[in-house]
Amino acid sequence: MKVLFIGGTGTISSACGELAVARGIDLVLLNRGQSIRPQTANATVLQGDIRDKEAVAKLLNDMTFDVVVDFIAFAPEHIETDLALFRGRTKQYIFISSASAYQTPPLNWLTTESTPLRNPFWHYSRQKIACEELLTRAYREEGFPVTIVRPSHTYAPTSLPVDGGYTILNRMRAGKKVVVHGDGTSLWTLTHHRDFAKGFVGLLGNQHALGEAIHITSDEVLTWNQIFETIAEAAGVNANIVHIPSERIAEADADWGAGLLGDKAHSMVFDNTKIKRLVPDYVATIPFRQGAAEIVAWHDSHPAAQKVNEARDQLIDKLIATYGQAKH
Repeated sequence: MKVLFIGGTGTISSACGELAVARGIDLVLLNRGQSIRPQTANATVLQGDIRDKEAVAKLLNDMTFDVVVDFIAFAPEHIETDLALFRGRTKQYIFISSASAYQTPPLNWLTTESTPLRNPFWHYSRQKIACEELLTRAYREEGFPVTIVRPSHTYAPTSLPVDGGYTILNRMRAGKKVVVHGDGTSLWTLTHHRDFAKGFVGLLGNQHALGEAIHITSDEVLTWNQIFETIAEAAGVNANIVHIPSERIAEADADWGAGLLGDKAHSMVFDNTKIKRLVPDYVATIPFRQGAAEIVAWHDSHPAAQKVNEARDQLIDKLIATYGQAKH
């Protein structure tokens, strides 16, 4: 099977590429070659910018693929480019959407693929919904072979899955307080990128996935307090948590607030029945306790990645001074 990844060096796509190659897939990567992550070993690399449609058309020439996956489409105009480039060139086109497109705030505790798509809080999510609508119309009207995949919060050892990233780990180790939105008891789902890849690679060339939307997540559910405490445990310290309402955070930082009010502030628990039906051997096996240990170990062994965001660090101090009371 010949598969094209547009992108291929991100948090999600890097693990998917490694597993695809390990399973004997002929993988081609199309990207600008500017990522800090290395390209997947044994994959063919085409260096190009997908935003330059004419240049990519020349680069691809008469190549065809069993599957094309776009990991870096975020707006309807990106989908229009893909439709123009890949009509008649692939048997399956997979769009990486987002579970943040689901109804926000959720009306039901369990999210399935039939949960309505609506997010009035986050522009990113509304753009993903618009992309899905465009692709669904192309599937219905012309038979464009689309599969929509909705990751939730997927992480890798190189990425700390909390707002602020390494800055939070650094504060924990320095004995400083850290901010958790709300009261820290809302439920959240974190998925290791190697687990995600197991479900995703099983969808490549899967005819039963055409015309379908599928989310792929872990079945482990944690509170935000537990997430921060697990990271602190992996770092060998205690989490000194301060709870601050998401609305107050949004007032202080619009971007941080959009990701909270439009996503993380709400409990999200997923029903993975559909991916397990389409990919019967899919099971997420990496608990966050293991993932957190990998994250801490990776950062400890990569001094260049130990970068504190001074603006975020100062904002956290300001929020705590203004609103915060330490959790005891």
